[in-house]
Amino acid sequence: MPSKKRKIHIFDTTLRDGEQSPGASLTPEEKLKIAKQLERLNVDVIEAGFPASSPGELKAVQMISEAVRKPIICGLSRMMPKDIDACRRALEKAKKKRLHVFLATSQIHRQYKLRKDKREILQMAVQNIKAAKKDFKQIEFSPEDASRTEPSFLVAATRAAIDAGATSINIPDTVGYTVPQEFECLIRYLIKKVPELGKKVVLSVHCHNDLGLASANSLAAILAGANQVECTINGIGERAGNASMEEIVMAIDTRKDFVDCYTDIRLREIVKTSRLVSHLTGMVVQPNKAIVGRNAFSHESGIHQDGVLKKRQTYEIIDPKRIGLSGSQLILGKLSGRHAFKERVEKLGFHLSEQEVGKSFERFKMLADKKKYVFDEDIEAILEDEIGHIPETWKLEYLKVITESGQSPVANVRLRSQGRNFEAHSEGDGPVDACYKALEQIVKSGAQLAHYGIQSVTSGKDAQGEVVVKLLVGGREVAGRGTSTDIIEASVKAYLFALNKISTRFFPKETGEPSPV
Repeated sequence: MPSKKRKIHIFDTTLRDGEQSPGASLTPEEKLKIAKQLERLNVDVIEAGFPASSPGELKAVQMISEAVRKPIICGLSRMMPKDIDACRRALEKAKKKRLHVFLATSQIHRQYKLRKDKREILQMAVQNIKAAKKDFKQIEFSPEDASRTEPSFLVAATRAAIDAGATSINIPDTVGYTVPQEFECLIRYLIKKVPELGKKVVLSVHCHNDLGLASANSLAAILAGANQVECTINGIGERAGNASMEEIVMAIDTRKDFVDCYTDIRLREIVKTSRLVSHLTGMVVQPNKAIVGRNAFSHESGIHQDGVLKKRQTYEIIDPKRIGLSGSQLILGKLSGRHAFKERVEKLGFHLSEQEVGKSFERFKMLADKKKYVFDEDIEAILEDEIGHIPETWKLEYLKVITESGQSPVANVRLRSQGRNFEAHSEGDGPVDACYKALEQIVKSGAQLAHYGIQSVTSGKDAQGEVVVKLLVGGREVAGRGTSTDIIEASVKAYLFALNKISTRFFPKETGEPSPV
């Protein structure tokens, strides 16, 4: 990395501030699982928790300190000896550790929350930082609600903390009040008054998203000279959340020409980390969330789809593979164009003439006017109807499934093909698995089950069930659909439907002779 570029340290507080999100409660074991993934992501600092808040929290920080060795492990503490002692015990076995102490400095917090004057605030900060120095080489000080603190007093608090032994100063926009230009000016002012910030002393920022500006404010601070950003995976956190780690990192990476900085984050681990945090916290990522949202690399507009198919960079500034995705997704709907439709048809394994593409595309547009999204199964139904039905190479003649408590289900299946009967029986982990294994004994397609879905298509006790499967064969996905009041029979019909497509489309000649009955 060129020497002129500054490294921006990523301080991840998913396990502390992120867990403060309403409804996001993690067990010590879950926190450890996320911490190990954050280590693979290669964050610089993991704020593992607030040890004094509960025995479970102390235990979680202890577990992370013992198991996670590469990042600095940080514990949060109020300016109280008992909190600092809890951090000391929690971080005792950490290879690299940091104490993070905070104390409110804004006028509104001094007057209404702490009921202390400026002199008392400075005295508390200096006294506790000095006392902590015997146990911690790294101490980070946060003047809480810094963005609403009088700039002159913020300078005084910063200077006092550094003189007492603080090695990092964090400037929090605790209530998400500031705006980018204002925050950039504040950071520049602090550096001017305390020149060692961002050099001998780490200068960090911690921005909340109450006005939707957390990432923008963090980037403004970086441009002003901050060299650490405190952020969370998926932007989770107190109230409207924190600055989003993936947004900060990818903004720096994508606009390195302008920002002239870098991080050590392993980009390919971003999506995996996002999904793990979402799964364990139960906090679903909104579809239009930048970088990790379901729609972030999806294109529905026909103009956009055409551009992406011709040159990805026309409408994508980030290669989705860089963050761990397999690629972009073209969502077919009423705004989609012929180019995207033809591309999807070929991906599904159909090779049509231009005339057939034209006729099928007209049918597709008519369907798209009636429903929001048109799925692969819908397109296949159009094509099968337009260019001819799939021949029933394999027909179900007989099906018997035996299930018994404590025993593996057994399926007997008989199929008919080209005037001959073929039969097989098999055990399975469940009745559907037993049926599919028996079918494969007969057909020998070598297909792998990539997806199995089931839903009710009518109501009541005798409701019809619809099963949709996707089989993976020869690098292609082939869908099948079956309907019946018997869900096992519907499952077999869906699998056979897909097998008949495979026999017709990909394997027109028999690859092996099944044993006749």
